Amino acid sequence: MIEINYLDTLWVIIASSLVFIMHLGFTLVETGFTRSKNTVSIIMKNMSTVIIGSLAFLIIGFTLAFSGDGTFIGGLDHIFIRDISTNVWEGLTIPGIVFFLFQMMFAATAATIVSGAVAERIKFSAYIVITILLVAFIYPIIAHWVWGGGWLTSRGFIDFAGSTVVHSVGGWAALASVIILGPRIGKYLKDGKPRAIAGHNIGLATIGLFMLWIGWFGFNAGSELAVDDAIGPIAVVTYLAAVAGGLTAMMTTWIKQKKPDVGMTINGILAGLVAITAGCSVISPQWALVVGGIAGIIIVYSVEILENRFKIDDPVGAISVHGVNGVWGTIAVGLFATDVGLITTGHIDQLITQIIGAGATFVFVFTLMLIGVKIIDIASPIRVPKHIELRGLDTTEFGGDAYPEFIRE
Repeated sequence: MIEINYLDTLWVIIASSLVFIMHLGFTLVETGFTRSKNTVSIIMKNMSTVIIGSLAFLIIGFTLAFSGDGTFIGGLDHIFIRDISTNVWEGLTIPGIVFFLFQMMFAATAATIVSGAVAERIKFSAYIVITILLVAFIYPIIAHWVWGGGWLTSRGFIDFAGSTVVHSVGGWAALASVIILGPRIGKYLKDGKPRAIAGHNIGLATIGLFMLWIGWFGFNAGSELAVDDAIGPIAVVTYLAAVAGGLTAMMTTWIKQKKPDVGMTINGILAGLVAITAGCSVISPQWALVVGGIAGIIIVYSVEILENRFKIDDPVGAISVHGVNGVWGTIAVGLFATDVGLITTGHIDQLITQIIGAGATFVFVFTLMLIGVKIIDIASPIRVPKHIELRGLDTTEFGGDAYPEFIRE
């Protein structure tokens, strides 16, 4: 019989706290990358993600993800986390209630990714409904596939800390929402060329980046769910991928634009973190630099392609950071994992499995979110009226202003 290990339990609680702090990081990054007239809106959306998302996961999300033995969906054994006590969670050394706490932090993070992509033009009420849809139903199904004993678990799919389960799910949900929502007023000129809409405070965005970077140690090393020899290498690999992503994003923009771009460097670091999240337990530090470095290049071109070719208006680059690089990180496991990667061992089986898992996740999440958000939009338009968007959501939707001394026209 496995007994509770209190050191493991303490570590998972600390890691949960680090992941929770990432919500502050997301709030700051999104606030900095958007205009001052929508600051309160960003803050309210991020707070509501924690509040509403946590309740949705408590009531139904957790049990759909981690109970039952279904191939595609869990059961209802733990609705309202019923029957989760201080007893150890199956196969682990921590109480079930602590396992729930850690997983709840992950679920809310997936929803937060949507917040930045839909910034500056979505109704607050619509965002809440989208959060419930994602956290209560769609995210838990993917979590069950990968971490709860579902069909990808049985195939040997590797996603240690969530490049697919958390980041790609959030990224593809954001993509579907943005397609229904449409671009911000003034984003595209009459000839279809995109116009840069600068964020109002790059300092806040940078602080947010470092908060996220700190939180990622809990995100990745915490996913070991124990204090053992693995957490040190996981932390180092996580850090190195971020460094590499920041370097290549900075250098790519420097070469392309003749000047290094601070916003893209921020997103390059985040892209490196997202990409290594799937394989941080099975990829060596040397290959982590490669994974992160490629992610930093991908982010520059992904943002450019989505914005120019597909007319996707994503104010913070969330779809490229989390969706696109979540896929890259998932595939990278099949290339660089120490014991099963194509490049490291010459075997292709794991790469095929990783591609299947990433592809199935995209089809499922994007399709259901596109249908779900469209239904929500038909029932009640999810976008604010033009005059509200032009004025800013702070004073119109929330009756307040983050910068009351600033006189608006």
